Amino acid sequence: MALVDNLSELLAPVFRESGLLLEEIRVIPVGRSRIISVTIDHDERNLDLDEVAATSRAISELLENYSQLGDNPFTLEVTTPGVDRPLSKAHHWRKNIGRLVSIAQTDGQKLVGRLKSHDSNSALFEVKGGEVSVSLGDIKRAAVEIEFNRKDGDRR
Repeated sequence: MALVDNLSELLAPVFRESGLLLEEIRVIPVGRSRIISVTIDHDERNLDLDEVAATSRAISELLENYSQLGDNPFTLEVTTPGVDRPLSKAHHWRKNIGRLVSIAQTDGQKLVGRLKSHDSNSALFEVKGGEVSVSLGDIKRAAVEIEFNRKDGDRR
């Protein structure tokens, strides 16, 4: 079993107890040491710094005594997904309802619209002139567009 799989198993209780999601674990060798990067999220909302800090402490306690890491030093990084993370899982879509999303479709077409809803098969976007439903299977890549000047109630 690979180290990442072992770490996922080791850390599973932290995520069960906290109600958070483990998005990704990466182990990056740096000379004789390594960086253990853990990306965490929540199913329905963004995390605050206190939640990230508490999770980081819980993970650190487990890793300090984990024999499979050996004697080599490591640096632990606990982070949340960036805004540029592609929307690839159901909770990514759910958390971003109301946000402006840019999608590249498998046929080469591009679309930017406000995500109104989604289900297991499609996503509904508000665009100039109405609404467009796009099959999730037809989406090559989708990501949230950063909006600096959006006012409450702004729809586009």
